[in-house]
Amino acid sequence: QVQLVESGGGLVQAGESLRLSCVGSGHTFRNYAMGWFRQAPGKEREFVAAISWSGGNTLYADSVKGRFTISRDNAKNTVYLQMNSLKPEDTAAYYCSASRNLVVVTTQGAYDYWGQGTQVTVSS
Repeated sequence: QVQLVESGGGLVQAGESLRLSCVGSGHTFRNYAMGWFRQAPGKEREFVAAISWSGGNTLYADSVKGRFTISRDNAKNTVYLQMNSLKPEDTAAYYCSASRNLVVVTTQGAYDYWGQGTQVTVSS
């Protein structure tokens, strides 16, 4: 059984930064590509960022490119999402996910395990 636990969410003002963390357990972390998705109230869950098993390849949604950075530390079984220059439209629940695909993937169906989510609220 794979468990993913996110942390780091909170309430910030527009222009500020947050760093989300996701710790994985119950599996060999480095065997999975990892992703971050988000879901705002009344909207569908959407892709935010993904990173390959080695960290050598990353992919971002256009809406966050240049502001968000995904990274991972396989020794700590942790993936991070550094979010800078936050905007009110970034307000959402953010979910960490793990995919058996070793390369970066953007589709939700390609992810096998999901965390419970952490809330990010950006005020204007």
